[in-house]
Amino acid sequence: MADFTALEAIATEVIETFEIKGPPVPIESMLQRPKEGMWEELDITKLSGGFLSVKDPYSPRMSLTRLLARHIIGSDWGRARRMNEIVKTEEAIHAFARMLIMPSNMIRALSLSARNPTAMSLHFEVPEDDARQRLVELSGQL
Repeated sequence: MADFTALEAIATEVIETFEIKGPPVPIESMLQRPKEGMWEELDITKLSGGFLSVKDPYSPRMSLTRLLARHIIGSDWGRARRMNEIVKTEEAIHAFARMLIMPSNMIRALSLSARNPTAMSLHFEVPEDDARQRLVELSGQL
């Protein structure tokens, strides 16, 4: 099982390094314009649309977030943080992606009434299922 505490800390470091203060997290620009020494830039215009899920209006954004998560894990920056040792399953990759696009501190900043899958889906521009799962992952920590 992945060390979710370590993954949360790494996700927080990424968000702070990019100086992101609120949602929606700019996943596309993070892929295209990484900070110096973090990972290789990725031209998303050259990606095949085949890997993008489209079952929800925000599914393509979540697909890009999982791509970013994989990109971070495989980078020198990610290896320096032992991510290849921490993240060994698809489930852990998906969890890390949710941490990146819905940072815990931004969820804590929401009013209690906004901490539900529907509101979070709109706020973070993510599918409701991912928002629901993120709330489950953070249960007891909010």
